[in-house]
Amino acid sequence: MTPDQAAAIASLPYLAAAAGTSTSASLRRPRPCCSFPLRRPPPIYLTCAAFPYTPPPCAGDGQHMLRGPPQPRCSNVEAVGDVAAAAVPDDYTEDTPSSSGYANGHMATASSHEQDHPSEGSAGKADDRATTANVNLKMVKISDKLIGVFMVDKPTPTDWRKLLAFSREWDNIRPHFFKRCQERADAETNPEMKHGLLRLARKLKEVDEDVQRHNELFELVKSTPSDKIGEVVAKRRKDFTVEFFNHLYYVAESYKDDPAKQKELTTLGNDCVDALQAHDDMSGSLQALNVAELKLKDILNSPSVGAACRKIDDLAEKKELDSALVLMLSKAWSAAKGTDITKSDAKDIMFHLYMTAVANLQRQMPKDIRILKHLIMIEDPAERLSALNDAFTPGPELQGENVDTLFTSPEVLHTWASAIIDAYYSSREGTLLGQARDLMNPKIIKRVEELLKTIKDQYL
Repeated sequence: MTPDQAAAIASLPYLAAAAGTSTSASLRRPRPCCSFPLRRPPPIYLTCAAFPYTPPPCAGDGQHMLRGPPQPRCSNVEAVGDVAAAAVPDDYTEDTPSSSGYANGHMATASSHEQDHPSEGSAGKADDRATTANVNLKMVKISDKLIGVFMVDKPTPTDWRKLLAFSREWDNIRPHFFKRCQERADAETNPEMKHGLLRLARKLKEVDEDVQRHNELFELVKSTPSDKIGEVVAKRRKDFTVEFFNHLYYVAESYKDDPAKQKELTTLGNDCVDALQAHDDMSGSLQALNVAELKLKDILNSPSVGAACRKIDDLAEKKELDSALVLMLSKAWSAAKGTDITKSDAKDIMFHLYMTAVANLQRQMPKDIRILKHLIMIEDPAERLSALNDAFTPGPELQGENVDTLFTSPEVLHTWASAIIDAYYSSREGTLLGQARDLMNPKIIKRVEELLKTIKDQYL
């Protein structure tokens, strides 16, 4: 690294200090039902061992920090373009090759000479040309500086995504940067350096195109009322990816000095998450109902009742018998028995199919839950104790037409009963298996407590 490059990179502000203070309110993570769990993106460490590390400011209570890099690592770029532009004064010159083959310093001299001796014509046009030349020259310097930093530090695509999200000037620099990469690659005689420049431009362009798509969606969502975001999600569900929410997080991080703006972006992100979860839940339910409808049609098209029951048994064996199909069978039976038009044979058939499906669905439950449900349905304490003894007596497990023979151990049944009691009093219904949630009833809980006490006193 030349002294000029070292001095240029040293003038760039530290990313660690920029990223030190997090958003005042974190974007809420989507539930696991979403296909993209939102996690805090990792910090960016652009290294240069020649410069000291300045630790980021401490976060206040209730805030989370981006962890600063260990010494002697340091960060060189806070945001693409903004930092480089700040690091390049208007009168800065640097002897790096330009697209014309002259050093930047010579280009500046030539430009100054043209400004001192404008061609005949309007003085205003000459001033415009001079201004354009100065802007182009400055963009060349910024691009060269960024190329130098990127070629040394070799940021990852994740690093680039954060840098572009932090930038306020990248839209202006973008065309000049990629043009400059191509110019330097065309003029480069070193094959390895030429390949590095082309690869840098290609990789950054891929990331930049993704970021532009995220920005377009971000602007669309921002201009949409919160109660209409669901419509945007329905139309563009595939665009609400992990990368989009990470980009939204990065943008919120960039407003560390504007808590109100951070809060606004946080609220927007949470609205998107809520709309996304609602869309996915509804889509999943509709899909389940559509699949259940196809299964029901297949069952009803069976040539006989026995064939229909065998189809239900096959679905249960394949673990494809779900509550949606049982619900449809229940509605079909209710509709059949609620009218005088349907023949009594049809009512009996629908009831038989419904009970077959319910029995198969119950057999999919863990056997310990089935035993527990059976025990708490027994009213008489003496009869319940006798059934408890039978449940703890080892023997062959048989599946009958109407009754299944099962057994368990006191320890396992005690564990299940304790989990149900704990979940009830801790209001953590979601921690139980779906098949056990119908036990969350005060009257049922009282019987479970009695059963738990009996198991503890007499069997443990």
